[in-house]
Amino acid sequence: MSAEVKVTGQNQEQFLLLAKSAKGAALATLIHQVLEAPGVYVFGELLDMPNVRELAESDFASTFRLLTVFAYGTYADYLGEIRISSTLSFFPAEARNLPPLTEAQKNKLRHLSVVTLAAKVKCIPYAVLLEALALRNVRQLEDLVIEAVYADVLRGSLDQRNQRLEVDYSIGRDIQRQDLSAIARTLQEWCVGCEVVLSGIEEQVSRANQHKEQQLGLKQQIESEVANLKKTIKVTTAAAAAATSQDPEQHLTELREPAPGTNQRQPSKKASKGKGLRGSAKIWSKSN
Repeated sequence: MSAEVKVTGQNQEQFLLLAKSAKGAALATLIHQVLEAPGVYVFGELLDMPNVRELAESDFASTFRLLTVFAYGTYADYLGEIRISSTLSFFPAEARNLPPLTEAQKNKLRHLSVVTLAAKVKCIPYAVLLEALALRNVRQLEDLVIEAVYADVLRGSLDQRNQRLEVDYSIGRDIQRQDLSAIARTLQEWCVGCEVVLSGIEEQVSRANQHKEQQLGLKQQIESEVANLKKTIKVTTAAAAAATSQDPEQHLTELREPAPGTNQRQPSKKASKGKGLRGSAKIWSKSN
C-alpha cells in the first residue's frame, strides 16, 4: 500500500510539471490523462493553475467542468440524476455537455463518490451505494469497493450479511473556497470541545491528588498509632516482667528451707519403725 501511495505522488508531480507549460488542446488532453491515471485522486493544485482556469473560457470548457466534477463532485453529479448541490452551483449539471468517460475514469469517479459518502456516514447501505454509483448488482459494487481498498482510497470491510460497507478510513477530497468557513467553524467547535474535555480531565486529576493526599495522611496516622501501640505494649510487658521476677539466691534459699508447717519428726518415725521390726525379728527367733 505505501509503495502505491509513493508512486501516486510521483505521477501527480509529473503531471503538474507538464501542465505548467501546456496550453489549449494539449492541456485538455493532459487533463484527461490525469483523470484516468491510477492513484491520482487530488486535483486542487491542477485547478489552481492559471492556464488551467483559462480553459473555462475556451473551447475546452467542458474539460474544465469535468475536472471540477472529479475534484468536488460525484458520479451522480456527472450523470445529472440528482440536483447539483449549492457547493457545485458554479458549473452546469447537464451530463451531455461533459466529455464521455472511459471505464477507468468512471471507476475513479465512483471511488471518489464513495469517499464523499464515507465523510457523512461510516456504515453505508448497499442500496445507497448502488443508487449513487449507478451499478446494476451487488457483485459489481463489491468489486468496485475492493478495487478502492487496494488503491488505498478507503479502508473498511464489506458486511454481506447486513448488506453494508463499514468504512474505517478514507482519503480527503479537494476543498472549495466557499467550504473554508464551514471547516473553520467545525475546527473551532472541535477546539471548544477539547477545552471542555481538558477541563474535565484537570478536575479529575485534582480530585485524584486530593484523594491521594488524604490516603497518605490516613496511612501516616495509622502507622503512628500502631507505633504508639507497640511502645505501650512493650512498656506494659516489661513492667509485668519486672513485677514478677525474683532474686536467684533468694529463690535457691527458699528451695533449701522447708516450707513453714512441715513435720520435722518423720525421720524418727522411720527409725522407730525400724527398731520395731528388729524387735519382732528377735521375738520370732526366740520362739523357734
